[in-house]
Amino acid sequence: MMKDIAYYMNLPYTVEIKPERDDSGIYFFAKIVELSGCHADGRTSVEAVQALEEVKRAYIEVKIELGGEIPEPGKMPSGQMLLRMPPSLHKLLIDTAAREKVSANQLAVVRLAQSLGLPGGVQKVHS
Repeated sequence: MMKDIAYYMNLPYTVEIKPERDDSGIYFFAKIVELSGCHADGRTSVEAVQALEEVKRAYIEVKIELGGEIPEPGKMPSGQMLLRMPPSLHKLLIDTAAREKVSANQLAVVRLAQSLGLPGGVQKVHS
């Protein structure tokens, strides 16, 4: 199969967007994790993503033209894992979840995401 610009543009690359602040105020910085140096910014997150799509196209076009390697996104894990913990921690998790009226699984996912800097369990955006 010939891997052309359309092939790469349609791959589910991981896009990270975060607000930044400088002397002129708040703006949004967006990057494609798998494509080193492929990033853009905008006054809004939508503008940043739109600009990123243009940068991604130019990035891929140059790589194709020069015969450079174009990384592809890796296969996503299933989202399931077996987790072992001390019984006392398991009880604390279950009791806390019951007080918050959520499942222990939901509480664990949210708290893990928060500890990794993803507020409220928000996931990364895929383009």
